[in-house]
Amino acid sequence: MTGTWFPWFARACLLSLLVVFLLSPDLFEPLLSPLAQENAPVIYNQGSLLTLTLLHLRTVAIATAAATVVAVLLAILVTRPFGAEFLPLSRSLVNVGQTFPPVAVLALAVPVLGFGEKPTLVALFLYGLLPIFENTLTGFATLPGPVLEAARGAGMTDRQRLWRVELPLAMPIILAGIRLSVVVSLATATIGSTVAAKTLGEVIIAGLQTNNTAFVLQGGLIVGAVAILLYDGLSAIERILARRTGLSQA
Repeated sequence: MTGTWFPWFARACLLSLLVVFLLSPDLFEPLLSPLAQENAPVIYNQGSLLTLTLLHLRTVAIATAAATVVAVLLAILVTRPFGAEFLPLSRSLVNVGQTFPPVAVLALAVPVLGFGEKPTLVALFLYGLLPIFENTLTGFATLPGPVLEAARGAGMTDRQRLWRVELPLAMPIILAGIRLSVVVSLATATIGSTVAAKTLGEVIIAGLQTNNTAFVLQGGLIVGAVAILLYDGLSAIERILARRTGLSQA
């Protein structure tokens, strides 16, 4: 019984603590005060932690959505007979984000796009392509042959097979790539504050500049807690989809 309810209880506690901290951070001041220097503020006071968290999540969501659309469309293209020859080129393109560190992408994007959220979106978009693309390829490559043959035998067109059979069956594996991309982007987005993007990196940078460990811990813990909750949430959706596709294949 413990193994069944305890993980959910732990997640509920983490979510509750996160919500309380974002809404009323002053309640945690006694716990964090030993980490701040004398007469220095304990709770980040240069902006709302809740607002920064929502803006951080918005940036990650936009970048991940764009990366998902591009990566999945590329994977669909190279798994069709007419696009198979573009697989090496596609792999090279999606590897660009992993080849160049996000800091380098920011440095190159700022002169073109200016300071703010846009350079951060470019860096996160490029960084998130590879896991989604590779997982989509794996999803299509592991589709059960008998199911595809049955779809052809039922008279489905190529487009119908893609939307009604291939994508639904591959979705759990695709979602695993999206999950990885989201978690990586949550951490990477903090560097966006170095180019004036509104993310939780603002709190961490402020702590580093003033030697205030309490600020650094606040920013880091919020990012970590959000990453854990999103990872678990997407994992649960992935398991549900896997069970449903398993039933459909049976």
